[in-house]
Amino acid sequence: MTALGRFDPVTLDGLVAEASLLTRVDRKYVVPRDGLDEVIAALDPRTRVLEIDGAREFAYESVYFDTPDLLSFRMAAQPRRRRFKLRTRSYLDTGTSYLEIKTRGARGTTVKDRGEYDLQHRDRLTDDARDDVADAFATIGVAAERAGDLDATLLTRYRRATLLAPDGSGRATVDTALEWIEPDGRGFALPELAIVETKSGASPSDVDRALWRTGHRPATVSKYATGLAALHPDLPRNRWSRLLRGPFADAHRAAPQTPTPTNEEDSSCPVPTSAAA
Repeated sequence: MTALGRFDPVTLDGLVAEASLLTRVDRKYVVPRDGLDEVIAALDPRTRVLEIDGAREFAYESVYFDTPDLLSFRMAAQPRRRRFKLRTRSYLDTGTSYLEIKTRGARGTTVKDRGEYDLQHRDRLTDDARDDVADAFATIGVAAERAGDLDATLLTRYRRATLLAPDGSGRATVDTALEWIEPDGRGFALPELAIVETKSGASPSDVDRALWRTGHRPATVSKYATGLAALHPDLPRNRWSRLLRGPFADAHRAAPQTPTPTNEEDSSCPVPTSAAA
């Protein structure tokens, strides 16, 4: 994104120090790729962009795990107060990977556990990982033995840039080159779209206001759930119906831009080990 060139850089340590945002409000936006430069041009010139080794965009990959009956997806589609999301997230530029378990209990409290993971095993769950998932399931009332049913369900790839609002009042991630790929290699790409996620305190961030000024409003979108519903029109889709009738409408007939990786592939690639998660 050449439009990012007008901003000063911020290091990863600086980003974390200024905008850890332990208490935050998250908003997501689906923005046409050709309208992204207008949004960026509307930002305060004091905005900074994460830069590492001269790079400002980084390659990400996530593998989502679910049960054969898609328990994680269906908990999100209902939606239910108790739910979980399980994925490996890999930073392809550094060749590092993490296992992330996100659970939400009966009181609506979300807990996210994250630990380093073997990059070569990022599309499968080790026995130790299943044990960790079983413990997490127990906290939300899901039978621990269901951890044994989990398998890779969907892979997503994208390129991410991270923005820091002036005075550390909020941050935003901008994801482009979006791809969704199933284990059998079927999938789709939406190069004409970007997903912007803002994270701020009680007040909207400068990025939120810039998006509003250019006509964009928050959307209900989940890379995993919306992507899976787009690929399988028979799945519940009410939560994402506007997107599935709009920018994701032809997704089940599209094709990914790059092949699905195998564990033997060399994932030499540079991004932060905690880059704006």
